[in-house]
Amino acid sequence: MSEATGVIHDIGYQRYTGPRLARRQVFGALYGHGVRTVFGFGRSAKAKIFPWLVVAVVTVVAAGVTAVRSQIGEVVLTYAQFADAMSWLVIFFAAVAAPELVSRDLRSGVLPLYFSRPLPRGDYALAKLLALVTSLWLLLGGPQLVMFLGAAFTTDRGLRGVWDELLDLLPGLLYAGLWAVVFASIALLVASLTGKRAFAAGGIVAVFLMTTPVVGVLSILPSRTVNELAFLAAPSSLVSGVGTWALGDRLTQGQEGGIPIGDFGPVYAVVAVLLVAACVSLLLLRYRKVAAR
Repeated sequence: MSEATGVIHDIGYQRYTGPRLARRQVFGALYGHGVRTVFGFGRSAKAKIFPWLVVAVVTVVAAGVTAVRSQIGEVVLTYAQFADAMSWLVIFFAAVAAPELVSRDLRSGVLPLYFSRPLPRGDYALAKLLALVTSLWLLLGGPQLVMFLGAAFTTDRGLRGVWDELLDLLPGLLYAGLWAVVFASIALLVASLTGKRAFAAGGIVAVFLMTTPVVGVLSILPSRTVNELAFLAAPSSLVSGVGTWALGDRLTQGQEGGIPIGDFGPVYAVVAVLLVAACVSLLLLRYRKVAAR
């Protein structure tokens, strides 16, 4: 009876001898991949349709506003007003982007693979959040840059006119950043609660739209104090309230009206900060529990 023999085949497996990247590089890779995911880079053509359609819409609006301004010689929309006017598109953009960033990973079960490496659980959540904030800021800030370039090249006041435009642009970009931070914090928290993208998108839209009627009800009550604090009840009006307080004429363009927040501007700013802090804290807590399962 012959003895069984075995043969060892060398199929070319080799140990990895390259550089071992640190935590910062891992975070950066997650962040960069998140931004690419939001805009559909590296994905199918179908995944690019909605984000780039929204980008096209806001860019066309910005170009149209710039063209009208160059013809009539008057500001149609300030940079801050542009962010307010596009806020509804930002809601739907965030409702699609946030589930793509986190719900897909939850549904496909790849999180254990992420956390099997030396990746802190909080880094995953923060990288995804920063990617969404950046994407929303680019969505609003890019068209503002188009408006700035149009105004800078058509000004009849030379460098002084360009400088004045730049001073108007910078607060507008900061205001766009506020929209991005608040909306991204809420959207990503909601999306992290389910692995089903449709449910996540519906939940995000519901959070933003279902709070708006509450503002309407509170704003018509007989108490003036309640009326001025009513806009705290919805994320969109909360951000607009902070803008009304912080930007003043840059947001209202010297017109009467706007959001009547009275002397409660600092309250709106504090609530906005607390809202973002609460959403980020809950997001981090959520991923501590997800990774522990």
